[in-house]
Amino acid sequence: MSEFDLVILGGGSGGYACALRAAQLGLSVALVEEDKLGGTCLHRGCIPTKALLHAGEVADSARHASDFGVNAQFISIDMLAVNAYKDGVISKLHKGLQGLVKSRNITYIEGHGRLVGKNVIEVNGAQYTGKNIVLATGSYPKTLPGLDIDGVQIVTSEQAMKFEKVPASVIVLGGGVIGCEFASVWKSFGAEVTIIEALPHLVALEDESTSKQLERAYRKRGINFELGTRFASAVRNESGVTVTLENGATFTAEVLLVAVGRGPVSANLGYEEAGITLDRGYILVDDKCRTNVPGIWAVGDLIPTLQLAHVGFAEGILVAEEIAGLNPRPINYDGVPRVTYSEPEVASVGLTTAQAKERGYDVVELSYDLAGNGKANILKTAGSVKLVGQKDGPVLGVHMVGDRVGELISEAQLIFNWEAEASDVAALIHAHPTLSEALGEAHLALAGKPLHAHG
Repeated sequence: MSEFDLVILGGGSGGYACALRAAQLGLSVALVEEDKLGGTCLHRGCIPTKALLHAGEVADSARHASDFGVNAQFISIDMLAVNAYKDGVISKLHKGLQGLVKSRNITYIEGHGRLVGKNVIEVNGAQYTGKNIVLATGSYPKTLPGLDIDGVQIVTSEQAMKFEKVPASVIVLGGGVIGCEFASVWKSFGAEVTIIEALPHLVALEDESTSKQLERAYRKRGINFELGTRFASAVRNESGVTVTLENGATFTAEVLLVAVGRGPVSANLGYEEAGITLDRGYILVDDKCRTNVPGIWAVGDLIPTLQLAHVGFAEGILVAEEIAGLNPRPINYDGVPRVTYSEPEVASVGLTTAQAKERGYDVVELSYDLAGNGKANILKTAGSVKLVGQKDGPVLGVHMVGDRVGELISEAQLIFNWEAEASDVAALIHAHPTLSEALGEAHLALAGKPLHAHG
């Protein structure tokens, strides 16, 4: 039996971040992973989907090259070549991550691990004892009752990432981040796309104004969607899949993508037997990611926080630093940046208008249209920067729609997390011409001194 300061079960974003930081702090670390180091994000999630989205962006650029005076022609999508590009990105990052883990002298253990005691993980018959156990077993694509995932006609996002041809038509069941990103990819690749979402809006967790802007943009792109009606059934035949909704409406396409969220990987891993408290499969933790069992921690998609890779990174680092005695500050989940990498992109941080009002703030709002931004006009993108603020107080939320706005979210999260007021940001100089000027212009306007905006 080998003994360590930490034994981490799961080598995805939360697990490997915890391992790297703990080793950096001089702790002995064992990291257990049954698949590939990097987990869902690197191999089946964030990285491959964004590679597909960039390929779609290139395809759209070719289609619209003449708008910029460039003589170019879009011919077709070669999915084998697209997948080779995607897999090349993954491979490079995977090798780099393997090198990082090796350089930190982390004991990396390949195989299926299971919690067999309050401080013991068993892998391939061998047992590893940790003064601390960190559970980071991630998530899996969920489905709905009555949906038989066959991997060909009815698929999850993980299976859709490996398609060797572009389907002629697709139904996307779920209008959240994953569904909207795949809808964007497939439309760019030339498929006919219909999104079915039971909630009243696409990306329904975003500010309502953001959702409406994305819906307008998708209509303009020819992406169809049906909102506010629940799924009833799906029937396969030789030509495709027919989906029926509870209101009786039917839709038929070659492929059905099920994108109804992700669930925690927690079953049959010894968690309940160890006395850990779970709710609907999620492990419940405090603000330092401690479970109810002393010495056992949990991070990432396994706990009921935002299912984002960068949240997993932050939680893993938090746990490592807490174990090392650094007493890190708990994560403010309101201050986590959120991006949907569709065309156009959606990016936000902080509170929506509805959330701010629910929490009792005296709310002021300001929306700056990208039509007034020089770089947005150069890029031919539409959208806006919306600020939610407390009257005579700090900015409570920043909500953006438009090409490349995901790259603006770093400044936006500083504004929110440092509790800046509009006048604080208005005093800063933003480079011209950049999209970042839109953030500056929005704060200028909210501070009562608009420049390139009516007010």
